[in-house]
Amino acid sequence: MLEKKSPELIPNEHENYYLVREDILPEALLKTVQAKELLARGEVKTIFDAVEQVGLSRSAFYKYKEGIFSLSKLDRERIVTISMDLQHRSGILSRVLAMIAGLEGNVLTIHQTIPLQGVANVVISVETSRMDDSVAALLERLREQDGVSRAALVAQG
Repeated sequence: MLEKKSPELIPNEHENYYLVREDILPEALLKTVQAKELLARGEVKTIFDAVEQVGLSRSAFYKYKEGIFSLSKLDRERIVTISMDLQHRSGILSRVLAMIAGLEGNVLTIHQTIPLQGVANVVISVETSRMDDSVAALLERLREQDGVSRAALVAQG
């Protein structure tokens, strides 16, 4: 016989998210974000050290850690797919990839079509969590590269 789950144990299929200004958030939520940032930057080694440094209880940290994220962090922790039209000249793709690597982008996939009328379409997926620049800045830098006719964001997530 199957056991019936209580409503509290069934995950909510339609989670709601809100964008809230920092100055109206409760202190425990702000300190949770601060502790997570200390851990992410490697400034502390353990959760105990992080919560002690920001003045937060471990129970509050565990309660909120999966529910609050810095908006700028969410913007950076993603994989983007970019479509580009590259002129069919030696070294252009190599320079584009080197530029992305120089910005700390991690190229995950590359798909290049056969050049037609001197232009090849290249679609790349880039993991951007280590990049300091925004995705918009990355696209602008790509468009400025010699030999790049077009660079557009296809998907992100």
